[in-house]
Formats: sequence, C-alpha cells, structure tokens
Amino acid sequence: MGRIGGRNPMAFALAAAFGGLVSAAAATPVPVQSVVAYRWANVTVGGGGFAPGIVFSPVERGLAYLRTDMGGAYRWDAGLGRWLPLQDSEAVSSYMGVESIAADPVDPDIVYLAAGMATRLPAAIFRSADRGAHWTRVPVPFAMGGNEDGRGLGERLAIDPHRPATLLYGSRHDGMWRSDTSGATWRKIAAFPLPGLGKPDRPRQTHGGVSFIMFDPARPGHILAGSADPGAHHLFRSTDGGASWLAVAGGPAAALLPVKAAIGGDGILTITYCDAIGPNGITQGAVWRFDPTSGAWRDVTPPRAGDAQPGGYMGVAVSAQDPRVIAVATVNRYRPGDTVWRSADGGRSWSELRRRSTRDVSTSPFLDFAGKADFGHWIAGLAIDPFDADHAAYVTGATLYATTGFGRDGTMAWAPWTKGIEQTAVITLVSPTGGAPLVSGFGDIGGFRHDDLTTSPPRVHLNPFLTNTNTLDYAGSAPNVLVRSGNTHAPLVPGASLAWSDDGAVRWHPLAVPADGSGDTAPERSGNAAITVSADGGTFLVETTRPILTRDRGRSWTAVRGLPSRVRATADKADARRFYAIDFAAGRLVRSDDGGASFHPTASIGLPADLSGARASGREAANPLVAVPGRAGSLWLLIGQDLYRSTDFGERWVRATRDVAIRRYGLGRGAPGSAWPALYAIARIGGVDGVFRSIDGGAGWRRINDDAHQWGLRLRMISGDPRRFGRVYVASDGRGILYGDPQDGP
Repeated sequence: MGRIGGRNPMAFALAAAFGGLVSAAAATPVPVQSVVAYRWANVTVGGGGFAPGIVFSPVERGLAYLRTDMGGAYRWDAGLGRWLPLQDSEAVSSYMGVESIAADPVDPDIVYLAAGMATRLPAAIFRSADRGAHWTRVPVPFAMGGNEDGRGLGERLAIDPHRPATLLYGSRHDGMWRSDTSGATWRKIAAFPLPGLGKPDRPRQTHGGVSFIMFDPARPGHILAGSADPGAHHLFRSTDGGASWLAVAGGPAAALLPVKAAIGGDGILTITYCDAIGPNGITQGAVWRFDPTSGAWRDVTPPRAGDAQPGGYMGVAVSAQDPRVIAVATVNRYRPGDTVWRSADGGRSWSELRRRSTRDVSTSPFLDFAGKADFGHWIAGLAIDPFDADHAAYVTGATLYATTGFGRDGTMAWAPWTKGIEQTAVITLVSPTGGAPLVSGFGDIGGFRHDDLTTSPPRVHLNPFLTNTNTLDYAGSAPNVLVRSGNTHAPLVPGASLAWSDDGAVRWHPLAVPADGSGDTAPERSGNAAITVSADGGTFLVETTRPILTRDRGRSWTAVRGLPSRVRATADKADARRFYAIDFAAGRLVRSDDGGASFHPTASIGLPADLSGARASGREAANPLVAVPGRAGSLWLLIGQDLYRSTDFGERWVRATRDVAIRRYGLGRGAPGSAWPALYAIARIGGVDGVFRSIDGGAGWRRINDDAHQWGLRLRMISGDPRRFGRVYVASDGRGILYGDPQDGP
C-alpha cells in the first residue's frame, strides 16, 4: 500500500521502468498476423447482470443453458461444476444479446440461439452440434431485441420434438417464421393470423410480437403460441403442424398480455400475464391455465399480499415429474419485493417462497447491499430441473439463484449459481501504482476494489452507493487516495455522487458539491461531473459547469480560473502542481502549474488545429488524455484514432501512430529494458479489430487477443498494470472485466 503524502517509493521504480521518453518518427506497424500469445480470464465478481432465460435440457441430466441480454449465452458443465461462456469468439456486438435459446429435445449435443441486440442491428439464428463449442450462424431478415424491452418474454424459439429439424420462431415485428432445415433456411408463415406490426419508426421503441411458442410433446402437430401485441386475441393454436391457426377463445381480459408459458406432461399450459412487456412498466398481471383438450381456462393467480405494490407475473415453470407442481414469479414489484410462488396442486393453493427463504451469498458477497441479500427483482426466468424436482433456479437483474430444496417444506435455502458467469457492464477502471491491483466502476452495481482477481470482492463501493460509477482517478504518488463520480438514480437514491477514499478504496467518504449559480445546481445527482485528484492526493478538481476544487476534502471550494466548462482534466501522475485539459475552442492544451487553481495555454506544438476528436463525449467516456505514472510531464493523447505524446508538460507533441485506428488505449509498465510504457489499445489494424500492444512507443503493434477471445468486441476501456509488465485489464460491456498475461511471462 502506498502511503499518503511524501514520495511513494514505487514512483522511483516506475520512473526507471518507463525511462526517458524520446521523440521518434513512427515506424511501419508490425503486421497484424504477428500475435503475442496471451492467457485470458475474467476478474471474478459472479453474475452481476440480467439473464432473462434459463433452459434445462429435457434429455440429459446436468445440462442447462442461460441466455443474457448483452453478454452472450452460457452452458452449465456439470463435470467442471461451472458455467462456460459460449460466445467469446463472437466478433459481432449485436449477437451478444440473446433473444431466445432452445435445447434440442432429442439430441443433447444440439442447441440453438436466436441472437440480436436491437431492432436496427444484425440478427441471426445460431446452431451448434457440440453444445455451443462451435456455431453455424444464419443471418435472418426478422429483427430481434435481446437487449430491448420484452427481453424476458419467451421462449420465442421452439423445436418440434416430433420432427427436430423443424423450428418455429416468434418475431417481435414480423409474425412467425419456420425452418424445416435445422435453422439453415427460414420462411414466414403466412397462415399465422398476426403478421406483425412492423419495425417501429422511432428509436428505443419495440413490440412484444409472438411472445412464446409451445409444441405439445405428447401430440404431434399441436402447437400453441402467445402474442404480446395489443389486440383482441392473445393465444393461438394449430393442430396441423402450423399449416393453419385459430385464435383461442377465453382467458383473461385482452388488456393482459401473455409473456411466458410452460407446458406440463398432462398437456396443460400455464401462462403468466402482464399489462406491459417489461421488465419495467408493469402494473398488473395474472396467472392462468389452459387445457387444450377441453378448451377450459382457469384463473390460478396467487393471492397478492396486502402490502405489495402493483406488478405482474413472468417466470413460470412446471415439474417434469409431476405436472401439478408449478411455480411462477412476480415481476416489477418493488415493495416489499418480487417473489416466487409454488403450488403442488396445479394452482389451487400456493406457497409464497420469499418469506420462507434464505440466501447464502458468500460466493458473491456484493449481493448483500444493506445487511441482507434481497430475493431479487426482474425475475423473468424460472426453471425446475426436469431430472430433479428439488433443483430449481430463477434469474434476477443481478444474479442467478438456485436451490436443491424446492420440494421441501420449511425454510428454503438459495445461493448464487453463477460460477463462471460474468455478465456485467464495466464503465471504468484504474490500476493504481500501489494498493489493490485493480479498482473498477460498473454499471448498475457501482464497482469494486479487487484485491484478488479470482475472488468476488466483499462489497461494492459504499458511502455513497452509486448505481453507476462513471469516472475513477487515483493519486499517482499517493495511490491510496482515490476519487470517483457516478449516478445515484435520484430521487430513488438521493445524495452526493462524488466520493473519495484515503485507504485504497476500502472505505469511501461522500463529497458534496455546492450549487454554482449556473443552473447546474446539483451536478452530483446527475453523475455528469467528473473528478480528478492531484498526484499527492491533496487536491480534488471537479469538472462541474464552472470547475471548482477543494484542498480540504470538501469543507471549502474554490473556483478554477482558465479551465473551460465541462472538459475532462488530467492530473500529472508525479508532479502535484500540474493538471492538464483540452481547450477545444482555442485548439490547444491548457495546463495548471499551481495545483489546479488556474490554467494557461501551452504552446501545443505538433497538435492538429482541430482537437474535437479528443473530446470525451458523455459522462461514461474514457479520458483521452493520460499521464504516465512516475514520469512528470509525460502525456499521451488520443485525437480521433491517432495517438500523440509529449514529454515536456504538453508544450511539444509528436504523433506516435500510423495506420492504426485506436478506439481506446491505456498505459502499463514498460517491457524490461524499454524506454517506453507499454501501450494497450482497442483498435483496428490491417482490417482486424482486436486488442493490441506496443512496447516501442506506438511504432509497432502486435495483437494480444485471438479469434477465440473477442467477447463481441463490446469493449469500453483498457489499461495496463503499472507494476507488472504484460498485465492488461479490459472493461467489457456484458462480459465483465477481462485480464490477460503473456503466456510466456515477461
């Protein structure tokens, strides 16, 4: 751990490792085929995001699949005792949003995915004959919404158990589609009564469409399908394999939409209903059962507790051993919270599980937000193991819970079933020069101090708890001092969204910012105000509309002179007097030599006249201006896709890259004997997108990921480790934090 104040001994070692930066013309890049072999792994958190559906194989014990809304699909490997990510080789971002999943009802090796993130993005059906180890992809003309509203509906993709080469897919906007070639070709079913409402004409709008499809395993040719679009009829039936369809009369009022269904061994369908497609915005719901043989409907909605807020029902499951055992989950009930109901008599009576459940979250302690792990929210997926009726699982917006006591009376114990699952959106991260190797900022769950990359951290950042952490910074010579900014989702979680720590992110202290008279009366609530800390940890500079600083931990504030409004500042990592920022109007770098009190222009020789490409757009954007740890006055700047470097406090600059299109970059400890920090970049070189490294100041680059490790290329930030050459951290949007090390060591 670095000490507060004074000179950190680590700085001397870093200065030696990074050496003196020299100006040199960029050489021709190393060909992209030249790859440095890296070992990749996830920084362990455990779950963390929304997985709308879980599907057990109906033909092999211990085989299950999980679909997530932006992190791809997973398979449970009972032999290894962990979930395996199935789409890490995917290079198309949209395909990491899985809309539906179908396990073959005859061959346990075959599985299908329907993948597509949003209406205006690519969509495809994936088929695997080896449980997801390899995929055949078929682009399709109908749009999907794996990360849109309604992603908890389903399953939309269904396999005919009597003719496994036949699949049906219920689309959101374009009716029902059919394949009789194991997913290789698709055609629209003209006979289906609802052709679809068409793609919405406004962004962020979507439809429910065909919400689920159910083949009757006992009666060939019998199919049931639900529609979650507005209309007079919501359930449709075919008895001739889909050649013709009829609307099913009866059931709940037309205002309720069928969102999910499960069929029992007795052929009876249990359907959950909501008044919206969710996962938010649902105020009413119901549970009904339909007997296709008699045509009879029965309302089996569980009793609503007197203190419960309005909401609906979504997750649904039926035991394969006993069709009278059914379970449903509420959705969008925040007080006292969502729950699961279980019935052993087909819905005539119910047992509410929330009140008699315990949750052991020791493997994912971050779930214990306030002294007690909550039952969960957004319970869109619920499943009972077809080979073990005591084994059940349900998903939440933050984890996947499982129990082995689902059929037992009394207290029911649940625990996260997430080993191997890292499904989070990571906004920012830093690897300080002392203390923990990594401190992170996540979306939805705030972020962590990571002392051990292989163990879930004991807690999220608290005091304040920020749902999103947008920026992080550490003091280069006093790395125990860190600052962060983010979102509080006010008014639900009011209070400051700026914080500081003086013990390496173990404990945090809120930092309140005064109103500045500019209309930006509460920047801490919006999360728009980034925060920067000086090298010695003594000064906090906050980029409000009118930038301000404090040297006494927020007890008093001073306006900063000469710093443009709403620009990102960068602190020198060795000299506490120096701060830097880009003045876009003047087209030059500005610098403070008095600890942030005032800024003045630098000569900025060598920088292009137009610096707009260096603007950090949005509160979650990575800062394009980075200071080298342990080396006063050494800076790197990303302008558009090009890197520039300065060794004299921003006075003169040299373009460091050629023929490299960089999206994000970061610095790490230099290679042994090198005069440069290691550069890591998310970039395109020679037509190949990937993760690259340069150890010669940007002249030559080598790819360090491979085709098996692409993670949908949903990569938001990257940083090297200032204490360990070769170590790199990559923040993904859906697959958590990835870290890599050279396979052959330094």
